[in-house]
Amino acid sequence: MSVDISELVRLRAERPEAIAEAAARRPRRPLLGENGRLMIVAADHPARGALGVGGDKLAMANRADLLERLILALSRPGVDGVLATADILDDLLLLGALDGKVVMGSMNRGGLQGSVFELDDRFTGHRAEDIERLNFDAGKLLLRIDYDDPGSLTTMETTARAIDAMAARRLPLFVEPFLSRRTPEGKVGNDLSAEAVIKSIAIASGLGGSSAYTWLKVPVTDNPDDMAEVMATSTLPAVLLGGEVGGSVEEQDGAYEKWRGALQLPTVRGLVVGRSLLYPADGDVAAAVDTAVGLL
Repeated sequence: MSVDISELVRLRAERPEAIAEAAARRPRRPLLGENGRLMIVAADHPARGALGVGGDKLAMANRADLLERLILALSRPGVDGVLATADILDDLLLLGALDGKVVMGSMNRGGLQGSVFELDDRFTGHRAEDIERLNFDAGKLLLRIDYDDPGSLTTMETTARAIDAMAARRLPLFVEPFLSRRTPEGKVGNDLSAEAVIKSIAIASGLGGSSAYTWLKVPVTDNPDDMAEVMATSTLPAVLLGGEVGGSVEEQDGAYEKWRGALQLPTVRGLVVGRSLLYPADGDVAAAVDTAVGLL
């Protein structure tokens, strides 16, 4: 599908109510399909200023190109839905690309990549009431905890309140936890050792007044063989996140193999993957998505 930016702009300028109308009439589906698995394509990176893929620092900056890649990915068999911020989901609503799909709103995007306040990750995206009002199906938030950064405490507290707000509406919330630290140069990095991921899962699982609607979105550890021990930390259902994958075909194939093993664990119910599927090393979005779906 070729995206006509001028038509999207015309609708936004002349009929902004068209977005709410499209959300109201959108056919919905259960979170999980018949196979009990979940395949979500993620595109919430731009709102954090994270536009790069591989060596291209502005790969995700062309909105028409990004939307076309998303529409192609959503059209592939086995793809259940999309995770994105309001601007992207509004575009996809106007394009009719979200009918019968799981729609996940991205909630906290205030921790801008490279900023001094990156770990004080404010909730500047969807609120629980927005997700409910728009008839969306779930929310997602990022929880990075740096024991040396007081901003992480603010993020933890607001995460707990977001969990409460979503549970009160019986809406699933996918929590993506990490133990993080800054390098001497000030760049935030995530610790993917088994011990760190275990601790992050334990912390995230206990937030809020109810865990009934909480899901986890977790990385594959540095050593994929540790994933069985890691996922034994909680009974909350989980999906794997794709993370950053190197720019070569070999590195992408390596990521698929890591996901394949972890997907066999009892609490892991699916995948949420973004840039590595939308901007694959060989440029073939459909083939990358189909390969990921095949792992489920």
